[in-house]
Amino acid sequence: MSVTIGVQVIPQHGDYEQMKRAWVEADSLGTDRIYNWDHFYPLYGDPNGKHFESLTLQAAMAEVTTSAEISSLVICNSYRNPQLLADMARTIDHISGGRFILGIGSGWYERDYDEYGYEFGTAGSRLRNLARDLPIIKARWEKLNPPPLRRIPILIGGGGEKVTLQIVAEHADIWHSFGDPETMKRKSEVLDDWCARVGRDPAEIERSTTIVRLDGTIRNPDEYLDLGFTDFVVSIQGPDWDLEPLRQALAWRDSL
Repeated sequence: MSVTIGVQVIPQHGDYEQMKRAWVEADSLGTDRIYNWDHFYPLYGDPNGKHFESLTLQAAMAEVTTSAEISSLVICNSYRNPQLLADMARTIDHISGGRFILGIGSGWYERDYDEYGYEFGTAGSRLRNLARDLPIIKARWEKLNPPPLRRIPILIGGGGEKVTLQIVAEHADIWHSFGDPETMKRKSEVLDDWCARVGRDPAEIERSTTIVRLDGTIRNPDEYLDLGFTDFVVSIQGPDWDLEPLRQALAWRDSL
């Protein structure tokens, strides 16, 4: 079983140079994946604090690192035309040398929608749009010249058992969600059931969860490893993007 450690360098409450240093140091430490998120305003702390856009940052992450895969937890499907998003993903894949993962979800943070002029709709409509757009994204990758450097993996974030996990079963290479072990065990079993319904081998879908969150929640990765989760994420934020929790997670990975 291959275990990976990711760091979610959340682009809030700090300046670019400090954030860039965190990416570079995380990469040098042997981090497997570097993520950000796709919001326009902070979710924690001052709601009007400093914040940067996700996709342009992922391109910068790709340029200044050499080893870690680059992704987001997660891009909001609503914010970009799917054809454009596919092209942006292909471009970042080339910048990274084939290290890009398309992390995507249906979106949920209403302020982002209202402030930037997107239609918020309903949870159901946003999920229907995600299900509609994923095949469009994959079809565009087939048409682009030059094509992506590899078949870009798709990570889908979310835990809705009636719709989201069906979309995961149909389209995802990686599934990311978070919760206590009992909750994640149930959701993982629901995903297995959806895989059976759509004719997918559940072993094809890597399972990812966050073990250190900004709200102070810290989870024991061993409990999730026993449930079949193999990608573990530490979240950090500005102004200093303290990497100590990441170092601890990497030490745990290397002790296995």
